Amino acid sequence: MTVTKLSDLAKTIRSKNAGTDKITFDIIFRERETYDRVKRSGALTPETVCAILGIDRARLTDFVEYDPAHAIKFTILRLRPSGSPGDADIFGAQQYAPFLDVEVREI
Repeated sequence: MTVTKLSDLAKTIRSKNAGTDKITFDIIFRERETYDRVKRSGALTPETVCAILGIDRARLTDFVEYDPAHAIKFTILRLRPSGSPGDADIFGAQQYAPFLDVEVREI
């Protein structure tokens, strides 16, 4: 069985604001084969995303496997609005790090 880190497979792993109350994540692959491999592996599903982020399933508002762009995209609700007191990441750009070391197993 081959195990590869998601950061070694993806072209882009990022997070950013999606309005004041949401953060969206994009995981984009260069080629269809790698994208399909990650989808088949089950490494990124609504359930695994919530587990990786340590959040309740109710905070995940969207999860899309977007085949034309070879991308997996998902959005979560923030705990507090962007820029409000106690918000540690006003742009939502630092939330992607837990996905870098996700292990993708070849099935």
